[in-house]
Amino acid sequence: MQYRRFGKTNLKLSVFSLGTMRYLNNVETAHQTIEKALSLGINHIETARGYGKSEEYLGTAIKSGLSVPRNQLYITTKIPPCADADTMHQYIDESLQRLNLDYLDCLGIHGLNTRQHLEWVETKNGCMQAVHEAVNDGRVKHIGFSTHGALEIILAAINTDLFEFVNLHYYYFFQRNNLAIEAATKKDMGVFIISPADKGGRLYTPPDKLKELCQPFTPLELNYRFLLSDSRITTLSVGAATPEELIAPLAVSHNINELTTEEIKVFKNLENQKNQVLETDKCSQCYACLPCPENINIPEVLRLRNLAVAYDMIDYGKYRYAMFENAGHWFPGMKGNRCTECGDCLPKCPENLDIPALLNDTHERLNGKGGRRLWG
Repeated sequence: MQYRRFGKTNLKLSVFSLGTMRYLNNVETAHQTIEKALSLGINHIETARGYGKSEEYLGTAIKSGLSVPRNQLYITTKIPPCADADTMHQYIDESLQRLNLDYLDCLGIHGLNTRQHLEWVETKNGCMQAVHEAVNDGRVKHIGFSTHGALEIILAAINTDLFEFVNLHYYYFFQRNNLAIEAATKKDMGVFIISPADKGGRLYTPPDKLKELCQPFTPLELNYRFLLSDSRITTLSVGAATPEELIAPLAVSHNINELTTEEIKVFKNLENQKNQVLETDKCSQCYACLPCPENINIPEVLRLRNLAVAYDMIDYGKYRYAMFENAGHWFPGMKGNRCTECGDCLPKCPENLDIPALLNDTHERLNGKGGRRLWG
């Protein structure tokens, strides 16, 4: 296991962090998974108020005794933004109680996704007042935020200078937030990458075409290497539900060196494949088409189409497409079939894409049963 400085927190975190969102109704398995992670060198565990019984299960493991001393283990929980200090005071107290802790190494504002959330954290006497009081009395050591929001929201949150770290989405197959990582790095903020295996492409169960294109590596290994080779990034979440699910990700935890010539060659092959297969239907993710009058997240819809057509990432595409209209501010936007062919987007597109036709095609390829987030 390798370790990196988590920005201005000065915590030295393992390059993989144990995420606990998938602890489902089994405290014993949760405890075993935590102990396995610690034995493999992970020193950072992340949970959240909104992750079902996750805080409670982690707290039970802490109370039972862990193999690593508390002063060598870093624990983060996340609490959603709220409009007032009293609510945040209550939430912090409840999380500490469930976790059987008298302090948190890191507290993240969970899901800073909208303009309203940003207003709440910037409002004097709002929720951040309670957070700062918890810092002053030693119950919280460091403050950050997690986000599924648009790049503009993330950049605005970084520029508040209220935070020491950021948790965000960024992967080989989704590089939109590169500018946010640049901005966070300039502020000396720690960078935590959310869910690189799952939302990064469901890479633990890749389609055969993608596996073939990534040879001699696995798609999951390549995505981890893409991230670990980036020195701006401190740590990646691994959301193992069992001890066994830690093995494959942590097999690359020692390698944070620059990409090799062979790895770069595979990434170039992936790019060539996308260009050749999609040809003039490729969306390059410039986001110039927004806003859409029907609130369709056009770039994200077409990103899912890019991946489905170029790499047969259809299961992943259906999984994410199902979140539209079902996950609120965590995955905003309407589905492609909501397009009225108003033509508003067409003159904005520098690639002259037939966006209404591509939205309809994406809907036909990927629409299925509605999905939702695992936890609210």
